[in-house]
Amino acid sequence: MFAKDRDLLIIEPGLFREVVWNGQRLLSGVGGLSGTTLTLLTGSFVDSGITAGHVALINSVPMEVVSVQSATVATVSIMRSDPASNAVPGKDLAAGGVEVFTFEPQVGIVHRQILSMIGIDVDDPDGLGEAAVTNPGAMVVLEALGALHLIYASAGAPGRGGEGFLDRAKLYQQRFSMQRGTVVALIDLDGDGIAETRRHPNSFVLTRG
Repeated sequence: MFAKDRDLLIIEPGLFREVVWNGQRLLSGVGGLSGTTLTLLTGSFVDSGITAGHVALINSVPMEVVSVQSATVATVSIMRSDPASNAVPGKDLAAGGVEVFTFEPQVGIVHRQILSMIGIDVDDPDGLGEAAVTNPGAMVVLEALGALHLIYASAGAPGRGGEGFLDRAKLYQQRFSMQRGTVVALIDLDGDGIAETRRHPNSFVLTRG
């Protein structure tokens, strides 16, 4: 996938406060924070499938997972605009609640849609795969906006008491549509690592069977 949970949080700071229940819980434990080092006292990063790009709620404060060193040790950071920049330490904590939720299921749905829009069928074993996109970073915001639309549309479903989230869902739907008109995917057709064509996700690509 192009987008990670950290990318969703950067666009929507209230995501893990307002609709975290709409995500999938990966970890619920206790840990201590020293600078940028998060050490679990209970639970396991490895067993929970937590990797760089996930978001850890440390006493309900969201921090980006930069890397995982072992089952109990990870480097975390206050949210950064650039994932390549240095990790920023949070407030030291001897022991507190550590939870990790993910919205990867929603991101995955949008990911398949975007690939289809640029003519990539992930179910075709003989066709192009995701690796054919040579500029995946350009697709991050588009994918994140689409996922946020799905998340808030679901949160605002009638009967759940979250009708107010529907306006947010419509906003992200509009932003997703606008972003589609500006993004260009560079596609490597022959596997040599060099893009031979440009495709816009605002139109479907027709290929011969």
